[in-house]
Amino acid sequence: MTKLYLARHGETFDNERQIMQGQTPGELNTNGIRQAEELSLQLVDVSFNAVVASDLWRSVQTARIVAAPHHLEVVTTPLLRERDWGSFTGRFIPDLKDVKPWPDDIETLQQMKDRAGRFLDYIRTTYPDQTVLAVGHGIINKAIQAVFFHKEMHEIEKMKNAEVRILDISL
Repeated sequence: MTKLYLARHGETFDNERQIMQGQTPGELNTNGIRQAEELSLQLVDVSFNAVVASDLWRSVQTARIVAAPHHLEVVTTPLLRERDWGSFTGRFIPDLKDVKPWPDDIETLQQMKDRAGRFLDYIRTTYPDQTVLAVGHGIINKAIQAVFFHKEMHEIEKMKNAEVRILDISL
């Protein structure tokens, strides 16, 4: 049985300022570091075979904190990157609420779900019958769950920073 512990990174400076991060590296703020440390304590007794993270710094940073007591290196993959927000990246989120239509350079929900499916296949084939912690981002984690549960993205509850959900993703 392949068990996936799917986590979201801790809070970042841009989360705190409501800035659309997209595929920028990001950096955990003091609260985000504390959240990652709390997640580490929550998962300290889980026997992980691997820790995988988005290749964006905020996820790597979170994954390293959680992986430390397990003495595991963090493997990164762009499959876990956050949604590419194109020209919305770096903008103040409340200012984007009523923008219609959205620019064409934003990754579509279908593109995200396709990437999420490739991520699940990657975990199943690379880590068969293992327990894996994967640290991603809010929207890609929603896409992963939507694909896994055969639901629409809006049906998946938003993950809080440093929240974890467990999925049995065996073939």
